[in-house]
Amino acid sequence: MPDKNSISNENSASDKPVNINDTDPARSKEDDNILLKQNNELSDKFLRLAAEFDNYKKRSAIEMENSKDLGRFEVMKSLLTILDEFEITVIAASKSNDKNMAKGVEMLYLNFRDTLKKLGLSEINTKGIYDPYMHEIVIMQKDGSKEGTILDVIKKGYMFNNKLLRVASVIVSSGKDDANSVQSTNEEKEKNDENNAKN
Repeated sequence: MPDKNSISNENSASDKPVNINDTDPARSKEDDNILLKQNNELSDKFLRLAAEFDNYKKRSAIEMENSKDLGRFEVMKSLLTILDEFEITVIAASKSNDKNMAKGVEMLYLNFRDTLKKLGLSEINTKGIYDPYMHEIVIMQKDGSKEGTILDVIKKGYMFNNKLLRVASVIVSSGKDDANSVQSTNEEKEKNDENNAKN
């Protein structure tokens, strides 16, 4: 039966820190190089995976934001009809004998319009010369103005966060000759459509 002193010596020996080189003296430098190479390969794989995951998170965030923007765009587009009808109501109410009602309708309209503006809605400029990308010609009429000058607006156009939401429907001056102006405008639109198709 082992005595207490021998047991104590065994325990104290097992508590000492283990040195790998001491336990495996036969291990060569080549083995160390193999382990180092494997360690470097694993480190590279980890770094690549970390970079890929970071890129994935960034792509996902961009896609999520684009989806939100598309959703907002479609909602804003559907609200334009209400905005148009509100403007017609304001005009009709202004002709009413009930001035308090007319004032109330106008205040509601302005509040609604200002809220949409804060969300990113902006009205397309309809002053000056017709722009085929922003305006749609509904009527051309002979006028003393320069050809292509916008004379009146039938339906307002809007942008949402710098994206075209709806073109403005306008009445445009045809200048000297109505037929020639219509033809030149159609030719211009066809050229623009061809260029867009090529791009």
